[in-house]
Amino acid sequence: MDPILQFEISVSIAVQNLGAWLQPVLTFFTFLGNEEFYLVIVPLLYWCVNAGFGLRIGTMLMATNWLNGLLKMAFHTPRPYWVDTRVKAMIAESSFGLPSGHSQNAASLWSLAANKLSYRWGWLAAGLIIFLIGFSRLYLGVHFLRDILTGWLVGFLLLFFYLKVETPVVNWFKKLTFNGQLSAAVLSSLMMVLAGVGIRALLAGWQVPADWTANALLAAPSEPIHPLSLDGLFTVAGTWLGLIAGLAVMLRGRGLMDAGGPAGKRILRYLLGLVGMVILYAGLGAVFPSEPEAVGYSLRMLRYTLIGLWVSAGAPLLFVRMKLGNY
Repeated sequence: MDPILQFEISVSIAVQNLGAWLQPVLTFFTFLGNEEFYLVIVPLLYWCVNAGFGLRIGTMLMATNWLNGLLKMAFHTPRPYWVDTRVKAMIAESSFGLPSGHSQNAASLWSLAANKLSYRWGWLAAGLIIFLIGFSRLYLGVHFLRDILTGWLVGFLLLFFYLKVETPVVNWFKKLTFNGQLSAAVLSSLMMVLAGVGIRALLAGWQVPADWTANALLAAPSEPIHPLSLDGLFTVAGTWLGLIAGLAVMLRGRGLMDAGGPAGKRILRYLLGLVGMVILYAGLGAVFPSEPEAVGYSLRMLRYTLIGLWVSAGAPLLFVRMKLGNY
């Protein structure tokens, strides 16, 4: 074991020795970086707070998750409890470690939110949440220090790039015809898939070390690792396709729905929209087969395309028709 890795393992062990009282607190902060949290918060912003703001957070979420998946596959590094059983796995993860997706997402998404709010307290709150999400991953045993620092760096760089290109890209997209906008959605999602498949192909001759698999199973027998899976890639590409295609549908009509209105209508919008999401997420997930692999990936992409389309256009159009919202 190289000296740097030994040092990082010692850091992980030292942090975990701070005490068991931290576990529930840091488990909560790690939840703020989970897919499930964003799955409920992005529709809430888009349907019930500010559609433009929700769309920005949603597109950034897809961009940072896609980039993180590519980088994880490219670096294909382990998690702490995969290489040293002294590190306790308080939760389990099946993907590669570098960079930390939670840290990267936190840096990009919470900073984007703070930037749009433009309040000092917003930046202070975002900074604290970003730090605690990253620290929670170290404490819970699922990331090395390098994973977290790299995740923060990539997240902030992505935020810088996003803010630079957001306005010109939005102006370019609005000038396209409806068919052009749909084509842009399809082509960009296909590029996402091809980039991930290409990196996976470069690892065709590489195998997950047996000790990683054995140590991970020892820590979490019910959650075997599968770091070479492309599930996340097709999830992101499909959701992106649905979001952008739905945006094109809305722009072809009267524009984005006004997410304001009485509290009662906002609550009804959110609950009704979540019902649709559950039907698509759980319902189609239960009936769509996952094997063979090519069929499973294709149907996964279709399922998440429908979810993205529901969030950005299907639900808002239904809300307007039911007089729960307007333009």
